[in-house]
Amino acid sequence: MEDVNKRRVCWGALLAWIPWVPILIGLGMTLRGIAKQKATGIGAVAGGLNELFVVWGIGAIFLGQVAAIVLLSRAFSAGHVIRNLFCAVTICLSGMLLLLVGLFLWLSWFQAHHSF
Repeated sequence: MEDVNKRRVCWGALLAWIPWVPILIGLGMTLRGIAKQKATGIGAVAGGLNELFVVWGIGAIFLGQVAAIVLLSRAFSAGHVIRNLFCAVTICLSGMLLLLVGLFLWLSWFQAHHSF
């Protein structure tokens, strides 16, 4: 049973942390582009984030984070304080990434299609 929990933690952490690498790189590139063009407003940020999320794939991020949360939530066990803390932090980061994806979808679709 212990070996199964270790694999769950490894796979869950991998699924949860991998998307952050291209997101942080893309966000840095977006912010540099905004600074170079001296662009302002939510439209400039949304345009850069739109390109980032389309390239990476919203569906892949969503599915990966949900799978990571499921795996990590099943890996909690008594007597493993550090592992439980790591799982909790990683689950929170996965939830934050899902929130960011949802915010992106809301800003790019709902706001664009329902503006006056």
